[in-house]
Amino acid sequence: MVGIRSQPRDAYASSVPSTSRDARADTAGEPRIEAARKFRKFVDHDFSTVVDTKGGFLAEEDGGVGSAGRGNMGGDGGDGGRPAHMTLAEWERLQLKKSLQRRKEGPFEPGLSVLEGGERKKCRECGSWEIDWVWEEVFGTEVCARCKEKFPEKYSLLTKTEVKDDYLLTDPELKDPELLPHLSKPNPHKSHWHDMMLFLRYQVEEYALGPSKWGSAEALDAEFAKREADKKKRKEEKFKSKLTELKRKTRAEHYRRAAREGGAGGTFGDKVGGGRHEHEWGATVEDAGRTVRACVECGMEVEEVEL
Repeated sequence: MVGIRSQPRDAYASSVPSTSRDARADTAGEPRIEAARKFRKFVDHDFSTVVDTKGGFLAEEDGGVGSAGRGNMGGDGGDGGRPAHMTLAEWERLQLKKSLQRRKEGPFEPGLSVLEGGERKKCRECGSWEIDWVWEEVFGTEVCARCKEKFPEKYSLLTKTEVKDDYLLTDPELKDPELLPHLSKPNPHKSHWHDMMLFLRYQVEEYALGPSKWGSAEALDAEFAKREADKKKRKEEKFKSKLTELKRKTRAEHYRRAAREGGAGGTFGDKVGGGRHEHEWGATVEDAGRTVRACVECGMEVEEVEL
């Protein structure tokens, strides 16, 4: 019986490529794998600390821990500017408190305070104490949420464009807070656009239909009709002007084409069809504010300007 000769262990070890990495080996002392050269030049941002201030390069600073999550005044920079000594629950409680204080809700609602009955402000429609304190501060109007929905003809909000188009008010009038107070809100279409200016309907109507502006709804309608008529007139004049220019260009192109077909190959006054055409101008005619004189034979028109 012939025995089988066993191969030494070195024969198997030599067959392993030198570039193969042994995961069982301790690689702590080996050099780290570096990134390619084209990936080395980049800026590493920590997006957990980035705050959208809605102001481009301008950041709102209040000297403290930030304003409702804006800014990064001190602290570790995480959680929208949360200070290092404050836990996440405490930070959320502080932000909720600031939000309620800004909107005048919850414990900061003046209607639920300990004021005397005569000092409390009531709704101008139903007498309720649950009024909208933001409207009271901005518009100076005491009205509750129920009455705002019940009387939309008085308490609905109008945009700046609607006020300009419907009541024919100007930009200086709308930008005067003493004349017409407005409520600013972020634009729902684009966050980087200007804030919306919302006006209270009954305040706009009191000013627009009052003696300081148009005086009455009939006068406003008459002014609106007058502006629409002027706009229509300007549009018609512009159309007639372009139509006259188009006729002039078409007529000139017609004569050039006729000259080429006649073999003359030139401009006005050349021989057309074997002869030379002499214009015989007729009397002047007023046409849409213009003085026009036409040729009796070919119908060509020229415009005369009197100096």
